[in-house]
Amino acid sequence: MSNLTSINPINNSIVGTYPEHTNEEINKIIYEVNDSFNLWKSLQIEQRCQYFKQLSIALKSRKNEFANLMALEMGKPISQGEAEVEKSAWVCDYYADNAPKFLSNKKVKTEASESYISFQPLGVIFAVMPWNFPFWQVFRFAAPAMIAGNVGVLKHSSNVQGCADAIEGLFLEVVFPNNVFRNLTISSSKVEEVIENSMVKAISLTGSTSAGKAVAKKAGSVLKKTVLELGGSDPYIVLKDSDLEKTTEACLKGRLLNTGQSCIAAKRFIIEESIKSDFENIIIEKIKDQVVGDPFDERTTIGPMVSIEARDQLKAQVKVTIDAGANLLYKSITPSNKNNAYHPVVVLTDVLPGMPAFDEELFGPVLSIISAKDKEHAIILANQSCFGLGAAIFTSDIEEGKRIAEFELEAGAGFVNDFVRSDPRLPFGGVKESGYGNELSSYGILEFVNIKTIYIR
Repeated sequence: MSNLTSINPINNSIVGTYPEHTNEEINKIIYEVNDSFNLWKSLQIEQRCQYFKQLSIALKSRKNEFANLMALEMGKPISQGEAEVEKSAWVCDYYADNAPKFLSNKKVKTEASESYISFQPLGVIFAVMPWNFPFWQVFRFAAPAMIAGNVGVLKHSSNVQGCADAIEGLFLEVVFPNNVFRNLTISSSKVEEVIENSMVKAISLTGSTSAGKAVAKKAGSVLKKTVLELGGSDPYIVLKDSDLEKTTEACLKGRLLNTGQSCIAAKRFIIEESIKSDFENIIIEKIKDQVVGDPFDERTTIGPMVSIEARDQLKAQVKVTIDAGANLLYKSITPSNKNNAYHPVVVLTDVLPGMPAFDEELFGPVLSIISAKDKEHAIILANQSCFGLGAAIFTSDIEEGKRIAEFELEAGAGFVNDFVRSDPRLPFGGVKESGYGNELSSYGILEFVNIKTIYIR
């Protein structure tokens, strides 16, 4: 029997080992979750909402404990971990307050004596979730899917199995009906087998584009729906009329939150050339105020990356970019122990298409600055990417910013004068190789229901 291992990125020590479920155990868990479906969906939606209200209370009461667990397993600064748990509670409350309205029958006037649209759950939904937001990603999926009447099985990232066990434990603590949500302790090699299980009805995945393509291919072969939230290389366009003090503040938050390890992090800063030097000077001064250090210290704003392997991959992308002609504008100091996963905050300038810092997703604290001749050129550069998750535009002309965000930027979200982030009240998803489908808002809860026509003559 193989084990999944959680490694502390601060010192590369083993946090925990978790025996991987056998094929027999996997099938048993899925069977038990499927068996709970009829009971769970038979509850009134208001009853399911009350369970999630209690889950929100339980999350908030243990936020420090869970933030410490995230810091230990994947290096998230403790203050950001607490904020993540609070946000997870928020999404539970949001759907508990709004799902009955979202899923109420919708009458449609036709020639029938009565016709309406009903929203019915599908059954077992399989969630494949990443390590970078180990609580938020799970509850972002679970709250809408389960309040809608579905049941869930989770395959969490191998290195955050402590978080996965803690989340499963919360459902027991709040005394949900047995087996409506279970964690599968499995590696990625077992994902296809779970997708093939006839009791699994749909799949939600947040992860890399390559993982999304593999899951979509397998799910398509057995005609199962998928919602995929994949990689991103979000462009932030900074026009010459923007307020650079406010703009650089938002850009730093967008790039360095979670040590830059976010699909919707700001990855490419596209600056009109007349203000490029000013932007660079201001943002470097602000970077110097960032605290790189122990994630358990409340003052820390940037912790280690998730692993030494991730750190080394990012270092390689930076090196190739510099070798191709980009300039290293700034590099911060990090703890001087090779046996940890810290990566310096790096600012690269004169980045061009064809370089890794332009073409690829850099998952860590690296800022890539790109010069644009003018607004039109900036928009072309922004869209010159296989990704399309989020994008932002900074300008004092709000109407023009709205026009560019809405009609010009090829992304699932367009933000004006602020950094891109998810919000339970707004749909979240991407285009191009950033995936398809939506999470959050009224649109997210409709992804895993049978939108059913009822027609009475």
